[in-house]
Amino acid sequence: MIKQIDGMKLSITMKAILKSKNVNQESIDHCVDSLIQASLRGVDSHGINLFPHYCRAVDGGRINKTPNFKISSSAPSAAILNADHAFGHHAGAVAIDYAIERAKETGMCAIGVIDSSHFGAAAYFALRAANKNCIGWSFTNADALVKAHNSKEAFFGTNPICFTAPMQNEGPFCLDMATSTVSWNKIKNYRMANNPIPEDWAFDEQGKSVSDPHQARSLRPAGDYKGFGMGMMIDILCAVLTGGIMSKDLLPMFTSPISEPRRISHFFMVMDIGKFTQIDFFKQNLQIMADRIRMLPKSSNEKVMVAGDPEKKAFSKRTVEGIPVNENLWEEFLNLDASFKNCEK
Repeated sequence: MIKQIDGMKLSITMKAILKSKNVNQESIDHCVDSLIQASLRGVDSHGINLFPHYCRAVDGGRINKTPNFKISSSAPSAAILNADHAFGHHAGAVAIDYAIERAKETGMCAIGVIDSSHFGAAAYFALRAANKNCIGWSFTNADALVKAHNSKEAFFGTNPICFTAPMQNEGPFCLDMATSTVSWNKIKNYRMANNPIPEDWAFDEQGKSVSDPHQARSLRPAGDYKGFGMGMMIDILCAVLTGGIMSKDLLPMFTSPISEPRRISHFFMVMDIGKFTQIDFFKQNLQIMADRIRMLPKSSNEKVMVAGDPEKKAFSKRTVEGIPVNENLWEEFLNLDASFKNCEK
């Protein structure tokens, strides 16, 4: 059974619960806003379903409720932020906003983040850059879940890449993809529903493809060795370049002690469009490119789309109809606080 949940009411209730746990207001706002945005955009794997886990992480001590961020910079366009084990959503927002501010002065800026935690959907950060007439990139590493090419074992995480750019007549272009075929949270959603997964999504402990989500131990890289290479590229940026912890050595999100910080690393880059060309000219040309792609002849009954189109469609629908939540997940919310009942449409 699916419940339709009012996003605005849900946001207010989630923020009140984190407030009662003495989490600082900036962390509250970025965490909840990111989760709501992801769910409204149809990215359920990184949306509100993570909220109960985050509450456990706060209660267990994994996430620092009142972090003290430290930014070190050896050049105008390069910096490292120590997140002090904060919500990754908060640390990432501070980092990308720093990069936006510097890029407005110098044209480009890159910033790494170390000693952080899970940051949710990568789009939350890169979209902040696009909304300031910049091109934005966001990356993060994650615990080893993606099978290494020709190995039985995983080495890199789902290590996503997000790229955004502003458009003339609609919201920003947004490519947000894991370097695995699917995210691990998507496997968890199938487990929750006891539904089989496609055989090209995941592998068992022997490195064999499985359709039972409960047998899944590692994920297939997107494009096999190509996705594996991209995952390595992102770990180089997030961990090797910053002095952070590489994917293989990170604690698992759900099975490690909830009192232990995970020390995840992120990496963000921002490019100020206005330093390269006229902003309106860029937006117009990108709009023309997207519209030309959408008008290409169809090979099926499905529309021809560009990256981010499904999320824009979901956002328009869910903003009006509400966020769909399955009954098992909703029970978790109600067990957290009975006031969530008031969020049902």
